[in-house]
Amino acid sequence: MRKRFDPITLEILWRRLISIVDEADASVARTAFSSLLRDAHDYTCMFTDSRGQELAQGTFCTPGQAGAMALGVKKIIHAFPHDQYRPGDVIIVNDPWLLAGHLNDVCVLSPIFHKERIVAFTACVFHHSDIGGRVSSDNREVHEEGLFIPPVKLYDAGVPNQAVLDMIRWNVRTPEEVTGDIRSQVAANHVCSEKVIEMMTDEGLDTLDDLADEIISRTEGSMRDAIRKIPDGAYPYEGIIEGAGQREDIRIRVAVTVRESDILADFTGTSPQVDWGVNVVSHFTYAYVFMAVKSAFDPDIPINEGAIRPIRMTAPEGSIVNCTFPAAVAARMQVGHFMTEMIFRALSVAIPDRVIADSGGTPAQTNIFYGKRHNGKPWHTMIIRGGGMGAGAGMDGRHCAIFPANGANTPAEILESETPLMVEAREILCDSGGPGKMRGGLGRRMVIRVPDDEHAPRPPVTIAIQAGRFRYPPQGIFGGGPGGKAQFLHNDQPGDPSGLTFCQPGDTVSFHSAGGGGYGNPLERDPDAVERDVLHGYVSIEKAKEDYGVVIEN
Repeated sequence: MRKRFDPITLEILWRRLISIVDEADASVARTAFSSLLRDAHDYTCMFTDSRGQELAQGTFCTPGQAGAMALGVKKIIHAFPHDQYRPGDVIIVNDPWLLAGHLNDVCVLSPIFHKERIVAFTACVFHHSDIGGRVSSDNREVHEEGLFIPPVKLYDAGVPNQAVLDMIRWNVRTPEEVTGDIRSQVAANHVCSEKVIEMMTDEGLDTLDDLADEIISRTEGSMRDAIRKIPDGAYPYEGIIEGAGQREDIRIRVAVTVRESDILADFTGTSPQVDWGVNVVSHFTYAYVFMAVKSAFDPDIPINEGAIRPIRMTAPEGSIVNCTFPAAVAARMQVGHFMTEMIFRALSVAIPDRVIADSGGTPAQTNIFYGKRHNGKPWHTMIIRGGGMGAGAGMDGRHCAIFPANGANTPAEILESETPLMVEAREILCDSGGPGKMRGGLGRRMVIRVPDDEHAPRPPVTIAIQAGRFRYPPQGIFGGGPGGKAQFLHNDQPGDPSGLTFCQPGDTVSFHSAGGGGYGNPLERDPDAVERDVLHGYVSIEKAKEDYGVVIEN
């Protein structure tokens, strides 16, 4: 018989479940080797019930990983028959089509045993800055992009599989960092497992499935209630994403259909997959469709299997948003992050006050740097840079935000301490926010120099860029103006952001992230707000007059 929970007990247990995942999350910040994880928080922790249904995820997870994991873990747990799992087992996998869309996102999954039976699974995905291969967005297929790991046992009943660890070590540039981060993943799963068992013991629970059913069903009901408030109908939108270099632009067509308490996002008519690394697997596309719907309809509803059920997606197989093996996928965020924006645009007719303008952090601006130090030791790092967030009906856009990916900007001090590089400038870009009644957030300029002193790295320093908004700026909405475009300079000359850039000692590279679009007519903006923007250096005196009609005397 299914166990019932009164509302007070249910709320207490739900809060405890979230605190368990957040404690696992905190263990990552304390134990991870890579700054991409410790400082930029590019990882996700979660756990499911015994059937693989997502029950809880970390508060600070990234939506692309979390949404894709919720779908993928259901399949991964069946890579081995349930009767072959043992306490202490750890599964490792980075199959892009099972998980979050590219090889760098490595999942470590563990069964949780209580009273000699599986009661749950815990999993975490880390974005490893190095997974081997050619680190570039212009690769033509996934085989060039690094080590492909199908579901295998990293630990078998608590005993490490040394052959798998050795295989990983010999395929990456910085093996100590990569294997250290994998151990951090195992530790996070261990924390989650121990705390789940502790909670079940305290509450006298033999299974989590009854609690999961209660939480999931209530969440589904709340999500459906939120959807019912939106008028039924089909809301289409067609958008263009720039093709890097001389490549053709990518066309995204989506129709969001609301019918009572169900939503369907249909991508029929979207461009086919391409021969460079921006292809997106279905799970990753869904993750950002879900993120848009969830945040627009009711951001306070818990995120678990119940929130997912009312939202469906269909996309033609072989399209850019549902690519097939062996498509190149390393830079899938250059298209995938736009899905949230596309859904917002489609729904803007129905819910104009719940969407935002285009964001300069869509897609997240990712830079990979690697080479050898002056003593020959290899080094490798990845940073994520945000742009201006799009403005909303009641708010200006945030500056330098990584939206919708929910990462963090890597501090300059961390980059300088872990690499031979020097940060010469890091500043917001005046006038980069799109004008509007609500102003778009500002983008950022970052200048990095390769030292040429006695500690200069051995040439060349290789830079790979995964970014966008170089030709088409983030657009405003409801009369708002566009934000500033992104820019990449190598020694003050326009560089190629689609391939590899090779730098010599003394070279500089400059990255300008895009600003967010504005919301509403700029002439309706409060003149006092315009004056504050000028005083803070967000808007120039000239643009205050030109865009907002506000004359400010020195």
